[in-house]
Amino acid sequence: MATTPIPPLNEKTFERVKALLGNPKIAAALALAKDEAASAMREQIEICEIPAPTFEESTRAAEILKRMKAYGVDSVEIDEIGNVVARRPGTDPDGPELAIGAHMDTVFPAGTDVTVRREGNRYFAPGIGDNCAGLRALLQVVRCFRGIKTKGTIWFVGTVGEEGNGDIRGSKFFNAHHKLDGFLAVDNTDVGRILRGAVGSHRWRMSFDGPGGHSHGAFGQVPSAIHALCIAGAKVAHLKVPKDPKTTFTIGTFKGGTSVNTIAAHAECDVDMRSLDNAELLKLEAEVFRIFDEALEEENAIWGITDEAKKLRLTKTPIGDRPAGMRPDDCPVLQTARSAQKLLGIALTDYGYSSTDANAPVSRGVPATCLSAGGVQKLTHTVKEYFDDVESFLGPQLIFLTAVALAGAEGHEPLLPKRG
Repeated sequence: MATTPIPPLNEKTFERVKALLGNPKIAAALALAKDEAASAMREQIEICEIPAPTFEESTRAAEILKRMKAYGVDSVEIDEIGNVVARRPGTDPDGPELAIGAHMDTVFPAGTDVTVRREGNRYFAPGIGDNCAGLRALLQVVRCFRGIKTKGTIWFVGTVGEEGNGDIRGSKFFNAHHKLDGFLAVDNTDVGRILRGAVGSHRWRMSFDGPGGHSHGAFGQVPSAIHALCIAGAKVAHLKVPKDPKTTFTIGTFKGGTSVNTIAAHAECDVDMRSLDNAELLKLEAEVFRIFDEALEEENAIWGITDEAKKLRLTKTPIGDRPAGMRPDDCPVLQTARSAQKLLGIALTDYGYSSTDANAPVSRGVPATCLSAGGVQKLTHTVKEYFDDVESFLGPQLIFLTAVALAGAEGHEPLLPKRG
């Protein structure tokens, strides 16, 4: 994550969003988010106590679907990948299509105790912030839209597989199957954050395999999978990558071997590569591949192995592919979100980039960003995670005001243009 210099706000966009505040229905919807903050917090707790490890979100998804129906969205279903998808049709068939999505999965494995413990306004539980706060905000926004007619169609989506090896699969699937004009991801809790860029990542599991053997008896007769991995790792460590666009790499895991007195038959590592630019990401990936291919040849050559049956083999397995992208500063989603933020008295403190469900639409050229749920989450992705219920209503207010301005409502034209 990084913060860039903040460009000027478009005054025409600001004035059009400001005009919405004079509409009694929209003002009432914003007030509703504040009035229902306590019940929304209870909802956040109830959702948190439904386990939802990545690839195992179905029970939580069923609950989100039930609640969306209860809040007045008639067209709700679980799609073939497991996303909860609710469609709220607009009054104009030619109006823009806007999606608001929050991921349902957590990083914690099945069996993790997700019981919520409260101390004053602080709530402790794995996943209580990431992303149960986002789901709380999404459901509150659904309630805020009751009784308001929008020109554009709005999709409310609970996505699967945002975390880790889930590889934002829910968002990628939804965006691939819907022609959208805009997308708002809901993640994190810092309402001062608006993302202008999506950090792409490619992740690969690199595995060396050979016959292995006794450390003394087979010495010089067979190559070592671990030695090959060490050769590759040492070369990767010396790679040079650009600072702008920021591009990074790391070997995140490294394992293999059987015992201290065994020439390793298998060794593997997981490599993470990231960049704000897809071209740089592909360039780095090609260089990493070249290094591992070289390491394979070097380890086989060190011992003069010519017998194909005794040579090491290298297997490259993709385990993650998140596309990158940036939105221009005049992007209608960014300008509208910033205007809503300013009107709600929220300072823009982080105008940067991260890796979220917004990666999928951004990489497709769809105007998109990630907004936050409100409150404060800490120790995220640890079992000591906690959430402070401090002005948590600001998240739903920000998301709702941004969305209603983009979609157009109650006599106000949409700020989100239709894409070609």
